[in-house]
Amino acid sequence: SETIAMPRPSWTRLPVITRRTFLALLAGGVCVIPNPLPAQPSKRRLIGFLGTTSEKAPVSAARLDAFRTGLRELGYVEGKNIAIEVRWLEGDFGQLPVLASELVRLKVDVLVTVSTPGAMAARKATAAGFE
Repeated sequence: SETIAMPRPSWTRLPVITRRTFLALLAGGVCVIPNPLPAQPSKRRLIGFLGTTSEKAPVSAARLDAFRTGLRELGYVEGKNIAIEVRWLEGDFGQLPVLASELVRLKVDVLVTVSTPGAMAARKATAAGFE
């Protein structure tokens, strides 16, 4: 049996670059990439926190404290470059839409909640705020 050598298609004949050229191109590309972490804006941001339990519940206080600690670790200091508006349900889930709408009316930059019902109320409130 005879083997026939097929010519390679032209698209497979790509130019070869050396490792030095590749590294130079890579280094040049890194130099022109804009900074993905812009400086924090000087404007004070307003954060809405919608707690679905009671302010007196230990787990609620721990969640809010952990949230504040995480923000501080990222450079956001309450009273300096952020303000946090907190609303608690105190066990009355009927108040959920009212409290979520109240936070939206305050024009919070972000609305944070820790439960599915809270997230659904926040979604409805923000959607209604754009109508």
